[in-house]
Amino acid sequence: MKRIYLLLNAATLLACLFCFPLSGKRKTPQPAEPAAREYWIATLDRTALPVLTALSEQRLKAAMPLETKIDRAQHVGYLEAFGRTLTGIAPWLELGPDSTVEGRKRAHYIELVLKCLDNATNPESADCMNFTEYQQPLVDAAFLAHGLVRAPKQIWGRLDERVKRQVVDALKSTRTIRTPTNNWLLFSGIIEAFLLDNDYGGDLMRIDFAVNKHLERYKGDGTYSDGDLFQWDYYNSFVIQPMLLDVVRILHKRKLVSDKTFQDVQRRIQRYAAVQERLISPEGAFPPIGRSLAYRIGAFQALGQVALGHLLPAEVAPAQVRCALTAVMKRMMEAPGTFDEKGWLKIGFCGAQPGIGEGYINTGSLYLCCAGFLPLGLPADDPFWNAPDADWTSLKLWKGIDLPADHAVN
Repeated sequence: MKRIYLLLNAATLLACLFCFPLSGKRKTPQPAEPAAREYWIATLDRTALPVLTALSEQRLKAAMPLETKIDRAQHVGYLEAFGRTLTGIAPWLELGPDSTVEGRKRAHYIELVLKCLDNATNPESADCMNFTEYQQPLVDAAFLAHGLVRAPKQIWGRLDERVKRQVVDALKSTRTIRTPTNNWLLFSGIIEAFLLDNDYGGDLMRIDFAVNKHLERYKGDGTYSDGDLFQWDYYNSFVIQPMLLDVVRILHKRKLVSDKTFQDVQRRIQRYAAVQERLISPEGAFPPIGRSLAYRIGAFQALGQVALGHLLPAEVAPAQVRCALTAVMKRMMEAPGTFDEKGWLKIGFCGAQPGIGEGYINTGSLYLCCAGFLPLGLPADDPFWNAPDADWTSLKLWKGIDLPADHAVN
């Protein structure tokens, strides 16, 4: 009996040692994950810095690989990389420098972008870019112009007159490119709207045609068709709604469109953003539907723009958008194969998937993923960033939480 008692005591002691280890045996606590904003900025760094650093040093053409199916990528891919990077990071840059770690980082980025704009448009630069050959330069001159619209003080306002003239001349040179009557109309529209807004002779006829054609193609419930027939894809977010809203906003500021038109366009993108938030699954995935899936998190540009403008519908809290987009970002941008060994993006939707790239896709094209960073243009003390974490709509519903019914918008 005494032996059994001793054995039981020994077993109890061993169990206690395993369950409650002594202080010298405790596991080192794992560091907490960085806050969402810190994570977004770290991801932006990883994505955008290779482009901006190389271009600021006039070595983008030498350094950036060109994964592509087309032989003309060397003529268009570099402007694609720069224009698309700028359109996504511009709202963050517009916050300007300050004494914080983040503010000092922004100051560095601003200086890089100012150098990049000079090098991209100066005929004497090794990285002077093509704005006129083939059709594609119209697309990426438009993303460049959209970036300038989004950072009027910290980027456009800081350029010296020589570089401003180079940029204006480059943008105007795209007028020779024939524009298809689909989403491409808005590429012409945003360029001319930028020129109009800065008193450089924006062409109102091109702007009006782009706006009116898209208003005609509104299909209801927050969605426009891209051309005469509707297609399942994310072009309402990649191009149509963000550019249309900013073009109409510039026209409205100058009293060139009615209040009703401006309100209609704004109400429609609000509804589209609400639908986009619902498309994000509880696991941080979304349907891989349609063209240009290699633009990755750029598919949520519209949702990000609505959050940036404090235009989210009442039923969509900023914190739930932050949490949903962070889940998508982690799932996509951390997938193995997203970046090559030197830090450049690879073609793919979730990792390296070259088969998913259409014929017009090259390495430069992929940087439209930077449009997924728009909410960084909200300051760190905005509720988008500092409100407690919140479940997004699909996560709530799949948990069994009761929510009001969803309704269409005309």
